[in-house]
Amino acid sequence: SRDELKQHEMAQMFPHSTYPCMRFFIGDVRDKERLYRAFQNVDYVIHAAALKQVPAAEYNPFEAVKTNILGAQNIINVAIDQGVSRILALSTDKAANPINLYGATKLCSDKLFIAGNAYVGPRRERTCFSVVRYGNVVGSRGSVIPYFLKQRKTGVLPITDPRMTRFWITLDQGVDFVIKSMEQMVGGELFVPKIPSMNIMELAKAVCPKCRTEIVGIRPGEKLHETMIPADEAPRTVEYEDHFIITPNFPYFEKRFEQGNGRPVVEDFEYSSGTNPWTLSVDEMKDILKDLESEASN
Repeated sequence: SRDELKQHEMAQMFPHSTYPCMRFFIGDVRDKERLYRAFQNVDYVIHAAALKQVPAAEYNPFEAVKTNILGAQNIINVAIDQGVSRILALSTDKAANPINLYGATKLCSDKLFIAGNAYVGPRRERTCFSVVRYGNVVGSRGSVIPYFLKQRKTGVLPITDPRMTRFWITLDQGVDFVIKSMEQMVGGELFVPKIPSMNIMELAKAVCPKCRTEIVGIRPGEKLHETMIPADEAPRTVEYEDHFIITPNFPYFEKRFEQGNGRPVVEDFEYSSGTNPWTLSVDEMKDILKDLESEASN
């Protein structure tokens, strides 16, 4: 990444003397030549780089395209050339039927990574690409929870729309799901975890039950509810106990993919935060926030 401070802190946590496999590169996914160096002798790549703030992407569209789309293209090409075994890209619920530029660039990125499997060729059969799509990470930088925690001091929490819902996943749950998906992937799948949703008013109660709420209206590019699997993708969606897989339209995929204990979803199925049967209660979110604040203090 280009965040040298964060890399310095990580290098102190994982010193070379103890973790000789760890190397930290200052670089950018836009820099194809730098990626060639970073991917040398690498077996697995998790692509997490993105410009992900909705308002910032709307105001800086060329920058969002350069990082989220052209950066994805660079990773695909370099990974194939360097013979990387498995490449897993991280996506977002905003990529499903996007209405903002960030979601549109991530949808394009998703399609690039899925199609990357067709670019590998017969001599590079061991290289495969897949995607993981999940919702908001609790406590991630720039998300609503850190904002609410900051606003708590004022006694007023701004609410865009009292009906708004969002999917939520903790950082540990996200990491576990990414690792599990990488172990299972054969190339071309889009993995979607089953995670809970929460109404914005319930979230406000969990963060600060004594705070007054103020309705400020939905921002440009925002949805009332987020969707991770639109109805249009239901015919290609397989449901498992704790996740879904959206399968690609590739002839070779059927030969590699074993459905196992999965089953096709019903016709016109949609996985939306507004209709998700699994919801977080105020007390459950309070427990998550308590753990989050405890980790931050340590």
